[in-house]
Amino acid sequence: MNLQTKQKIVKLSIYILLIFLSLVAIVPFIWMLSASFKLNKDVFTYPVTWIPETVRWQNYADIWDKIPLFTFIKNTAKLTIIITLLQLFTSSLAAYAFAKLEFKGRDLLFIAYISTIAIPWQVYMIPQYIMVQKFGLVDTHMSLIILQAFSAFGVFLMRQFYISIPRELSESARIDGLGEFGIYSRIMLPLVKPGLATLTIFTFVTIWNDFMGPLIYLNSTSKKTIQLGLRLFVTQFSAEYSLIMAAALVTLIPVLIVFLALQKYFVEGIATSGIKG
Repeated sequence: MNLQTKQKIVKLSIYILLIFLSLVAIVPFIWMLSASFKLNKDVFTYPVTWIPETVRWQNYADIWDKIPLFTFIKNTAKLTIIITLLQLFTSSLAAYAFAKLEFKGRDLLFIAYISTIAIPWQVYMIPQYIMVQKFGLVDTHMSLIILQAFSAFGVFLMRQFYISIPRELSESARIDGLGEFGIYSRIMLPLVKPGLATLTIFTFVTIWNDFMGPLIYLNSTSKKTIQLGLRLFVTQFSAEYSLIMAAALVTLIPVLIVFLALQKYFVEGIATSGIKG
């Protein structure tokens, strides 16, 4: 067996393995799609019926009547969009300073800030709540916006992209009289689109799927998010899993749209090793 044949066999084996893993990963979503068209009593039947005998489209109408789903989606979209935009601005601006500006204690400050990623949220959850309570922001969207407007991970991620940009570009711009904010906005940002896309996807998905934050800080039904709304199917309607699956699929649509829209830049960012030392 020659070397070329061995390489083809290895490549074919890798493709088969990847296809198998992809199928394993997609099976839960197929089951969720199937369950969303079933009666609640048929969701957990065994063996699994992947194609329902009677397709119940009514589930997708009932989810809007059982709970104020539109209100929950609106609240989630509001928080997700605002927090994502804020994190993009604060993270990219701070990362630019850490990567391209020279000031005393820069590296020490960066290490101290990034080290907060290693601290579990449960450690400072109670002090954080007390602080928010004293500010009178409990049961307001502002509490979640303020707490999540800054991201150490976002700064770390964006800094790695800035480092890959030659310093000569910014130095030439300074010589031509361009200020730091002008360099940041007109030169650096266009060059780190893959980083911005990657951070957008991470932030959007995290905030959209956040459960603990809204659970702790939001009490009024009119202010709750979609993750808390899905919980109502369990607490108020005796775990109607067919409706839960239907609502979950509806709420997946914005995440899929964002990922597909930014997929090109996201893949480019990973391919060019944006997350590196």
